[in-house]
Amino acid sequence: MNEALAWLASSGEVRMTAGAPGNCGCSASRSDISHRLCRQVTAGWVPSFLSRRRQATTRPRHTGQVNPEPGSLAEYFDGWYADMTGSPVKDEIQQRHLGLPPHLLSRSLLGWDGIAEAAAGLRLFPGGTLVDLACGRSGYGLEIAARTGARLVGVDFSAEAVRQAREQARRLGATADFRIGDLSVTGLDAGSADAVLCVDAIQFAPRPDTAYREIRRILTSGGRAVLTNWEPLERDDQRLPARLRRVDLGAGLTAAGFESVEVRDRPGWRASERAMWQEAAALDPRDDPALRAFHDEGVRSLEIFGLVRRVMATASAP
Repeated sequence: MNEALAWLASSGEVRMTAGAPGNCGCSASRSDISHRLCRQVTAGWVPSFLSRRRQATTRPRHTGQVNPEPGSLAEYFDGWYADMTGSPVKDEIQQRHLGLPPHLLSRSLLGWDGIAEAAAGLRLFPGGTLVDLACGRSGYGLEIAARTGARLVGVDFSAEAVRQAREQARRLGATADFRIGDLSVTGLDAGSADAVLCVDAIQFAPRPDTAYREIRRILTSGGRAVLTNWEPLERDDQRLPARLRRVDLGAGLTAAGFESVEVRDRPGWRASERAMWQEAAALDPRDDPALRAFHDEGVRSLEIFGLVRRVMATASAP
């Protein structure tokens, strides 16, 4: 994984698995909570990544539906972010490969050059309002706000991510407003943003079309949206998770009423991603839950690396 998770986010890693109840084939004892979650996965189309959470953590309850309850996914990310506070190695590896400074706590796989491109696409000005949507620890939002003199508002559905973003802003001496909210229901006023940044996260909305419309709603006329993600080379490729197969930034922005929609391939970003995942897949995480998630995500990401393209979309609100 990687913060937006990066690849949980990027791969849309809510990978659904079906099977006969009780036939999970796992090695856990039948009284173990991980075995019970594994049975839920095989029986009822539950996100399979939840069975990987460390056993010491109380896991969210699911309904057996294809999409988990919003609260349950937020609780998963609460635990994922909390794990990272005790694992600086993961951040060091990520920063080294993405060319990020030590103070920038990334929430996905946007490197230093990508941040510059996103900042240019947002066309911010001093005093303008930037909304970092699905901000995580808001490393990207804090960096772009510092470069442009914009006022930063970060929104994430993980209370732990919001807590860490606030702490990081205090450490950096930055003024920012971080709040709990959803991709589709931010709680922000209509027309209150001059720019919206959404890095590798749009697929986490149960209905992405509502998230695109929410971005449009909170933007002022002429405001800019910049989204990054991975898109499938073949939309019906069943080797990819369903969340990733449905990512189509251009179509989503256009349907939401945006103008001047442009989606550009960013193949230059991929070399650093591959190198990072190769190191992640090769490391021994031992008993570090954050490194275990990072390692597992590296293995999965390399398996589908050639099936996706890296993209950045820009658009203007009418």
